[in-house]
Amino acid sequence: MGTEPVDYCREIETYLCRKNDGHLIRVVGPSFEVVSRWQADGVPLKIAFAGIDRHFARYYRKGQRRRPVRIDFCDADVRDVFDEWRRAVGLPLALDAAGGGEGGIGADARAARTPSLPAHLERVALRLTNARAAGVIGEDLDVIIDGVSRELDTARAAPHGLRGEARRALIDRLAALDRDMLQAARQSMDAEALRACAREVDQELEAFRGHMAADAFTRACKAALDRIVRERLGLPTLAPG
Repeated sequence: MGTEPVDYCREIETYLCRKNDGHLIRVVGPSFEVVSRWQADGVPLKIAFAGIDRHFARYYRKGQRRRPVRIDFCDADVRDVFDEWRRAVGLPLALDAAGGGEGGIGADARAARTPSLPAHLERVALRLTNARAAGVIGEDLDVIIDGVSRELDTARAAPHGLRGEARRALIDRLAALDRDMLQAARQSMDAEALRACAREVDQELEAFRGHMAADAFTRACKAALDRIVRERLGLPTLAPG
């Protein structure tokens, strides 16, 4: 796909058409400006698609659909998913491909939330069990599951929840388990699969290459690769955000 706004908008228009069950809503005029800003800010197509999916998921929950969705209505969700992606790969929320811009709607509120460790670990354990059943990374995953199970028991045993140093220590242990899991995951993938992941990283971050220090860009690439490996293998992030 080309990098010009018209090519980007054409991809978005095609995806929106599929989401609208074949009903074509042209991305022109103000809608073209909205999508062009996504492209100018470096929103990868995959992230834009995820934001559109999020908007449609909420639309479906409201009941029977009455009219096709315009791309303008997806803007806030695309921006939110873009912020989440930038946070995950270590890109500053105030950085866009043009060197400016601000975080999306609700970013500060999301960052301020403190997740429940037991609930987080319950979800992690379920996803790891599913990954083991699917044979994602073989026996190496058993060690990770056992570690998460121990930490889940620790979190459950605290009568008022883990706080302060105890919480930080548990999160540190989970982060170490997470690194072990990702190493095992990468070792389980063949060379071509890893090259495909690396190409996806290049596509996602190319727009930011010229606006970041070399060491920061290298860290972002590593974080993006970890995220893509997780997605491909269906693995969770062990430590809460």
